[in-house]
Amino acid sequence: MILTSNIFENIDLFNLLILLLSGIVAFIISTISGGGGALVLVPFLNFLLGTPQTPPVLNLGTFIGRPARLIIFWKHINWQVFWYYVPPALLGALLAGWFFTRINAGWLQIMVGIFLISTVFQYRFGKKERSFPVKLWYFIPLGFIVSILGTVIGALGPVLNPFYLNLGLDKEELIATKTANSFFLGIAQIGSYTFFGLLYTELWIYGIALGLGAVLGNIIGKKFLGSMKSSSFRKLLIILMVVSGILLIYNQLK
Repeated sequence: MILTSNIFENIDLFNLLILLLSGIVAFIISTISGGGGALVLVPFLNFLLGTPQTPPVLNLGTFIGRPARLIIFWKHINWQVFWYYVPPALLGALLAGWFFTRINAGWLQIMVGIFLISTVFQYRFGKKERSFPVKLWYFIPLGFIVSILGTVIGALGPVLNPFYLNLGLDKEELIATKTANSFFLGIAQIGSYTFFGLLYTELWIYGIALGLGAVLGNIIGKKFLGSMKSSSFRKLLIILMVVSGILLIYNQLK
């Protein structure tokens, strides 16, 4: 009883409720727009928990929410992309825990933000289906680089969206493949955070609250996705990428 009391004495119950609700909202958005809900949460969690605590909590929360999304979208996974992406991504995630303790992620967030904002011009405000050619082997270096950046920043899902779109993935196939890739990457990320002492008891509890919200958000979001047109999906995807980019840059320059 005393041990339980000690574990929860530093936990803010209001923060737990806010994390649960934000997880629901963010992952409804993430499901119907191909991802990015977690990245939108970065500035919010920076304010709520502090910048150093955001990446571990956010990656833990999204990891908990992924099994539900995997089950929902399993039959739509593009396994070719999966096998090109996941092995180098696992290596990158393991190295990223070491980088996390030694570098400032601020300038990385600004660079990612600029790239995300540029997508609105790449796709001509959603009128173009593809903006540049992509081949399967591109996902080998992408897996390594994006996993490092995502582990350090806390979320980087939207950065891969242009590559999935330009490969020809759409709606359910894009979300399913992205989720499968992210799930196995998440295993390495959580292990890396834990090994380097970045994920302790208080952050585990906050991450679990966010993850439960993510599960509910995935289930609710799936109901909206089925009736959405591909063109509407693409436009919403671009809007979310631009908003995510603006928030990342604002969070670093304010």
